[in-house]
Amino acid sequence: MAARVLRKSALAQTAAPLQLPLAVVPVAPAGTLTELWLGVHLPQPQADPLLLQRLAMLAQRFTPRVSLEPPDGLVLEVKGSLALFGGVSRLYRAFRAGCQAAGASPVLTLAPTPLAALAGGRSGISFKILDQQHLVSAVSPLPLVALRWPPQVLQRLSKLGVYRVGQALRLPRAGFARRFGREPLQMLDQLVARSVDLRSPFRVPERFRAKRQFVREREDHAQILQALQPLLQQLAEFLESRQCGITRITCRLRHRNDVHTDCSVRLAQPEAAAARFQEWFAERLSKLTLPGPVRSLELRSGELMSRAPVHDSLWQPGEHGGGGEAGTLSGSLEFIERLRMRLGELAVHGLICQDSHCPEGASRPLSPQDSAFRRGAATVRAPSQDPLRPLWLLEEPQLLQEREGWPQLDGPLQLRHGPERIESQWWQAPGVARDYYHATDVHGIAVWVFRERQPPHRWFLHGLCG
Repeated sequence: MAARVLRKSALAQTAAPLQLPLAVVPVAPAGTLTELWLGVHLPQPQADPLLLQRLAMLAQRFTPRVSLEPPDGLVLEVKGSLALFGGVSRLYRAFRAGCQAAGASPVLTLAPTPLAALAGGRSGISFKILDQQHLVSAVSPLPLVALRWPPQVLQRLSKLGVYRVGQALRLPRAGFARRFGREPLQMLDQLVARSVDLRSPFRVPERFRAKRQFVREREDHAQILQALQPLLQQLAEFLESRQCGITRITCRLRHRNDVHTDCSVRLAQPEAAAARFQEWFAERLSKLTLPGPVRSLELRSGELMSRAPVHDSLWQPGEHGGGGEAGTLSGSLEFIERLRMRLGELAVHGLICQDSHCPEGASRPLSPQDSAFRRGAATVRAPSQDPLRPLWLLEEPQLLQEREGWPQLDGPLQLRHGPERIESQWWQAPGVARDYYHATDVHGIAVWVFRERQPPHRWFLHGLCG
């Protein structure tokens, strides 16, 4: 009987017109309001993925207590900043003006709890709740969808006729926790300030940036590298104090007439040693052709990454188990970095296998900066269908000459194995329908060729065997 009464009451409330608090509630006496949160909600998907981060940096001008709620919101606690900005209205207008200058038109809400401020913005309501005594009555009409509970919880509540926050607050707590879990119940308590809502603070991503102006212009690469050395030492100290490393660093060389040259270094693993940076920049600068004398240089780091200090083994390699896998991997990455510096970043990369019947789609290049590369997932293994497939594939299959229907490559080819029939990507136009053969040319070089199964049945060279 009680369940029926509850269901009938809930349905009656949902049928009633929604009355939302749009006006400012009178401020309570001093000391009643312990916190005041400003919620920022972006109502539509933003084209700029960094807009939310820029708004968080703007919010730090008003208070240090800023928390991100990706992908479309953030909250900031402004109770302690009201006296600095001349009250709620002036702070509210100043923050809105900053958002508009950043190219955003968010929904702004003020409430005593961060979750209430977020829920109001997600509902599209720009309200201001400045009295904690009015909090429950103000958030009761809000839809439960604004709390972003799991879909299955919202679906089960909708079967009971519960769609609004106020309806959920009136349900028995023990039964609610038993049927829907403790997390939704805890969020309701945080919404109406029955429990503390702890938020992770937003911190601006740290990056290193230093600049040096020359009294006299410099043209020699050795002089430029010598001038860069103090900045690299500052960068090393900056990283060491934070136990971090970087995989990308750029030195911008400025010339006359606002012309600049960028010299970038990308590393396979996080690094923090000034000597290593200087070594890589020496390689890069030696290959640069500068358009003119250098007036100044600026050093910029990429994103800071956590770095575990590497210690040399007590034993020499091969002695009492010295030279483990960690040292081998570190040495391999250093060797890869050196090759990329001298041959170019595109000339040295790893390979990782993919699920594809089409040979050109069975693998993809892998950069040393990729986490899968450092985990050792970039080992090259042949597809399981045929262990004799070559690893060296041409970027585009090369059309072969024919003589009496037989493929020619500096002479007639001798077919050794095949055919291996591959038909794939039939859903695309055109699909792949080929018969592959292992062959050798007149010089004894092993190649991988295929013949089209559809007219005109041409022959192509696709791979070379080692």
